[in-house]
Amino acid sequence: MTIFSKIIAGEIPCYKVAENDRFFAFLDINPVNWGHTLVVPKKETDYLFDIDDEELGEMMIFTKKVAEAIKKAIPCRKVGMAVLGLEVPHAHIHLIPLQNEGDMDFAKKISNPSPEKMMEIAQSIAKFY
Repeated sequence: MTIFSKIIAGEIPCYKVAENDRFFAFLDINPVNWGHTLVVPKKETDYLFDIDDEELGEMMIFTKKVAEAIKKAIPCRKVGMAVLGLEVPHAHIHLIPLQNEGDMDFAKKISNPSPEKMMEIAQSIAKFY
């Protein structure tokens, strides 16, 4: 069971922003920008492109809705999307509010984000989902 599956199961706390029967979205605890959100399928699959076409299409629609909620909740020009997925063997998409392309720099993370601010951001995004 991956750490993401444990988060989905409620075994590990998270800052949830959206959920449906197949997908789950929550704030990254090591954000590169405020509002940095991870979208994951509830079914464990290591590699995004191993997900069958129908489910991948549904995941992108869910991801789009989450991105639209992020854009309403966080002042930004656009919401960037990245697929990296080497550190956790569970497919996931990063959604990051952007003012400029430098905001997608994964080497620059927000150090020690306060739980209160993270909760406020998660609730703000969730209300627009």
